[in-house]
Amino acid sequence: MTVVSAYAVPHPPLILPEVGKGQEKLIKDTVAAYEEAARHMALMQPETVVLLSPHATMYADYFHISPGAGAKGDMRAFGAKGPETKVIYDQEFVGALEALASRAGLPAGTLGERERSLDHGSVVPLRFFQQAYADFQVVRIGVSGLSAPEHYRLGQYIAAVAGELNRSAAIIASGDLSHRLKSDGPYGFAPEGAEFDRRLMTALERADFLELLRFDPDFCEAAGECGLRSFVIMAGAFDGRRVKARRLSYEGPFGVGYGLCLFEGDPSDSSPSAASPSAASPSDPSRLDPSRQFLSIYEEEEQGALAAIREQEDVYVRTARYAIEQYVGQRKRLRGRGDLPPALAAALTAEMEGSRAGTFVSLKKNGRLRGCIGTIGPTRPTLLEEILHNAVSACAEDPRFDPVEEQELSQLVINVDVLGEPEPIETMAQLDVRRYGVIVSQGLRRGLLLPDLPGVDTPARQVEIALQKAGIKEGQPYKMERFEVIRHK
Repeated sequence: MTVVSAYAVPHPPLILPEVGKGQEKLIKDTVAAYEEAARHMALMQPETVVLLSPHATMYADYFHISPGAGAKGDMRAFGAKGPETKVIYDQEFVGALEALASRAGLPAGTLGERERSLDHGSVVPLRFFQQAYADFQVVRIGVSGLSAPEHYRLGQYIAAVAGELNRSAAIIASGDLSHRLKSDGPYGFAPEGAEFDRRLMTALERADFLELLRFDPDFCEAAGECGLRSFVIMAGAFDGRRVKARRLSYEGPFGVGYGLCLFEGDPSDSSPSAASPSAASPSDPSRLDPSRQFLSIYEEEEQGALAAIREQEDVYVRTARYAIEQYVGQRKRLRGRGDLPPALAAALTAEMEGSRAGTFVSLKKNGRLRGCIGTIGPTRPTLLEEILHNAVSACAEDPRFDPVEEQELSQLVINVDVLGEPEPIETMAQLDVRRYGVIVSQGLRRGLLLPDLPGVDTPARQVEIALQKAGIKEGQPYKMERFEVIRHK
């Protein structure tokens, strides 16, 4: 057996009458679509439902799978008294999935449960589906801060376990779309919001799961999205298979996008067993459609794009990259020109060897920040030494991230920002978030924010983040400086 069907659904609490108190009538198309999806699941009769929720326990670097025999939940957090939702967990499926993920090196399992009760991202869809069909056990999984390819890979393993256990399974991918569709919505308005919803709904109704992997993380953050990672896991469960997709509804009257689609896997594409967990894809290659092996296609695209970026890197970035590769591969810290290969040393600029400046080195992987360390002012005899030192700090000493590992080196996109001399300013009106970075200070406390960052659209927001970084509380006095940056790519 395999994953027979899947449902991309929203989870607005007010869709339930005890919370909405009449407001649910304003999203009647969503209610009707939920009821249709529930009837569809009743026809499919899955034995196991894998429930993906962005509001379940979430970690930056780990997929949490709910442990135990079962769970229950309600909507009391939203001020409502109503029926209690209960589920029984498919412990055999959970154990097999945790074991397969461990063998394959994907960080997923039952450790670190913070809240046993069902979250609202689980309760809302379960209320609809259980009204039509309740003869199933549940596997509940939270999303993570890991990359889209790793979410997709988890979906592949879900399908593999269904095959291994000969289990008929369905997936409920719970998630709202953009939260920034209207100025009076919960998170205000952003132009990226409507564009995100349009692109996502088009991709889902076409079962174009490659497009889900292509969403830029900075764009998604600006759009205030909720459910993309749930949908990517769901997509991975259909990797290499033909899929029939149907769009049931889309609404956004409250400033949040609610979209609902259902998916059926082609029954002739029977799912494989996971007997070979070390394989990149757990599917039987003879039954796969190469045009729908989206993770492989995406990774090939990314390799080509990264190769093109590396070919265009200037000497500042090539120097930082070489310093990172030497440290990660050989634990060697480079000190200066003499530690560089002849061709790179010959390309050094007069500025790099003859001037001093504050410098930031930033690393990204799969569009997400992977490390960023820098100095507000010069701390080394030359700009070259500043870059060499900060490059190693960015890959190994950023407290927000684990040190970069050797297998990640080819996936890194590196920027080197050389800071100009700071100048004092009196008001935020003297800032331009695209042109100037800002430094705020109070005594020994200092916070810096670089210019031209995604999601930082106003001087007020720029200063707010810098104050947070400095540990300066709201209302306390502070000084401001601005600086320009030359960004090397």
